[in-house]
Amino acid sequence: MTTTQHTTNRELWQNALVQIELGTSEASFRTWFRNTDIASRDGGVVQVAVPSKIVKEWLIEKHHKLVLKALRSLDSTIRAVEYVVHRTPPREERKQPRAAAQAAPQQSMDLSAFYIDKRDNLNPRYTFETFVVGPFNQLAHAAAKVVIERPGLVYNPLFIYGATGHGKTHLIQAVGNYFKKAHANKKVLYVTSERFAVDYMNAVRAGRANSFKDQYRQYDVLIMDDVQFIANTEKTQEELFHLFNSLHDNNKQIVFSSDKHPALLSGLEERLKGRFSAGMIAEIPEPDVESRLAIIRAKLDNHSFSLPDEVVQFIAENVRGNIRELEGILNMIVCKSQLKGKGVSLADVRMLIKHNVRPAKGVSVDEVVRRIAQYYEISEKSIYEKTRKKEVVKPRQVIMYILREEFSVSYPSIGEKLGGRDHTTVIHSCEKIKEELKSSASLEQEIDHIRALIHA
Repeated sequence: MTTTQHTTNRELWQNALVQIELGTSEASFRTWFRNTDIASRDGGVVQVAVPSKIVKEWLIEKHHKLVLKALRSLDSTIRAVEYVVHRTPPREERKQPRAAAQAAPQQSMDLSAFYIDKRDNLNPRYTFETFVVGPFNQLAHAAAKVVIERPGLVYNPLFIYGATGHGKTHLIQAVGNYFKKAHANKKVLYVTSERFAVDYMNAVRAGRANSFKDQYRQYDVLIMDDVQFIANTEKTQEELFHLFNSLHDNNKQIVFSSDKHPALLSGLEERLKGRFSAGMIAEIPEPDVESRLAIIRAKLDNHSFSLPDEVVQFIAENVRGNIRELEGILNMIVCKSQLKGKGVSLADVRMLIKHNVRPAKGVSVDEVVRRIAQYYEISEKSIYEKTRKKEVVKPRQVIMYILREEFSVSYPSIGEKLGGRDHTTVIHSCEKIKEELKSSASLEQEIDHIRALIHA
């Protein structure tokens, strides 16, 4: 397709954005193509206006080929694309009358948007609209969207797992808030597993066990957070098992979250693990840098606050893993800026992060050995022994592979740590696991479980 001579720059860019959006992730598109436009078009060279230097550099490095391809598919005379920083407010802001802008703060605020409803325990701030989607959480987000389209019929239960602060609670509550808003006739409950256990024990002590059962069986959507906390609670697990069956048999939607894959939850009955695994299991791992940039920009928008590009980039690269930690740092930056009555510098942010962000936790070789030995249910001691027993050889090879691939430990060091073995033995073991991974889905799953166990 080729545009006509009369196609405006605005129309050309809007059509190009449609193609660009199909070629990149939702988070990437929202972060890097917002407030962009064509500044000029001359002699086959298109100048794309971007809001900041960081956006310019990112588009050149990561998305230039995609942009050029999209534009050339619309206008074959385009030969090159350049990016220019053009700091102007978004079109809708420029059109807003001054009087309306000044009057906005005077409007009354709906305080109900800040209170948790005690009837269903849902936080109204946790919605799909405020959930930032990136490569790290795309699968979990997509699964949750399927659930709200066909509740109780597919992905039942939906089981979301990941380390603390990765957005599990936000996503599962977004499911609840959607049903609450879109289906007023459906009864929704969000509850932590700890609250469920306490309520159950209190009901048993008070002789109200049947009332407890009836109360929980009335819900159309049950969302249970942090299910790992009912480990080693026999009676509570039994009650949850029967509740699960009752809701599931009646096509009621069930959503769980945990810090680990259900297969790795020790102290949990096998029949419950089986029920958890019967639906859809999705992990929310640590957010990547691109996703952290998108999250920072979304949070800053919520605060109606801006930061220099270099500061945003520094925060994204140095506050890793925990989104709550990221939010905490941003809250401190906003507060510090308001107290000082001026913007914060990169030096200020460096100091804030240095004193308020926990350093990344290291994992020792002994810890890796301990966790993998525990996973395969063998003794740690056997890993170091000169034995060729099949039940020991495979875990030892997996340990060598994990130490090399996950932690970049040198071959000689791995051999020395694992009983003084020659580095060629370590190389052979690593290559063997790599080769088996190409054809063994079960081994790939085992490695994924082990990674989650080590980094939990």
